[in-house]
Amino acid sequence: MKKVIAIVAGGDSSEHDVSLRSAAGIDSWIDKDKYDVYIVEVSRQGWVAHLPNGKKSTVYRHNFSFKDEWGRDIRPDYAYITIQGTPGEDGILQGYFDLLNIPYSTSGVLVEAMTFNKFALNQFLKGFGVKVAEDVLVRQGQKVDAQQIVDKVGLPCFIKPNGGGSSFGVTRCKTMEGVVPAIEKAMEECPEVLIENELKGVEISNGVYKTKAGGMHVLPITEVVPKTDFFDYDAKYNGLVEEITPARLSEDTTKRVQALTAAIYDILGASGIIRIDYIISKNEAGNDVINMLEINTTPGMTATSFIPQQVRADGKDMKDVLNDIIADKLTSDL
Repeated sequence: MKKVIAIVAGGDSSEHDVSLRSAAGIDSWIDKDKYDVYIVEVSRQGWVAHLPNGKKSTVYRHNFSFKDEWGRDIRPDYAYITIQGTPGEDGILQGYFDLLNIPYSTSGVLVEAMTFNKFALNQFLKGFGVKVAEDVLVRQGQKVDAQQIVDKVGLPCFIKPNGGGSSFGVTRCKTMEGVVPAIEKAMEECPEVLIENELKGVEISNGVYKTKAGGMHVLPITEVVPKTDFFDYDAKYNGLVEEITPARLSEDTTKRVQALTAAIYDILGASGIIRIDYIISKNEAGNDVINMLEINTTPGMTATSFIPQQVRADGKDMKDVLNDIIADKLTSDL
């Protein structure tokens, strides 16, 4: 009898529809000869399983089960979480599946919660010598001193939700007068706002995954050349960007980035596929400096997303990669 895989998508943030696009990509790559696959859509209105006949079936959250088109009870054996934002990227769903003893594709509760909180992640990785931007955290209800913020991070600066992704609520702020409105915009997405100095250089992204059988796999690096002011939603999802894989970096810098990616993965104790974004700046001597921007633990998985691009550039097939990741947890957790 085939194991049942639930691709858990949607979520409660502005990234709901982005997540459903990723779910469609993952669904196309999972081996249907090995697994029965259902997309489970999570939202504030309720959780539903998408059935093959086009209908939707209510998911009972006390045991993560639902009825198929013939009325049979289905309880998935494994959850492939592809929610960008809450509750799939911040540790909430991971805790839920831990309670139900259902293995899943991502890192555990602590790693997900910390990587979702950009400020906490920066402070943690700085302790291991990882270079990050200068930053200031502002919480809802806290008095904002724009002058004090600009004195620390300078202009232009990036003002973004401390938790979230897909560049929702992000502003590249160029003036003192723009600081408070940009903070208010970011707070529509999250009650905590992160302000960072602008790092000038080449933006890159590097995927990585690890399995017990195959060990660490650091993928080729993608160079990101946005046609907009920065790598915003339109650049990410509406084609306003040039993505070059492998990135146009020196051999030495490429090796250093990939080594750092592997090191961060192990420092965190991550699991599944993650993607780490960097800016390569220059120091006074003209040498490349690697600055970590953020970590995506449920990266986009459409056909044109970074991870599938990097997998193809590495000579691998997404179906094989996903099946290896699923088998890794199913074998060890069941």
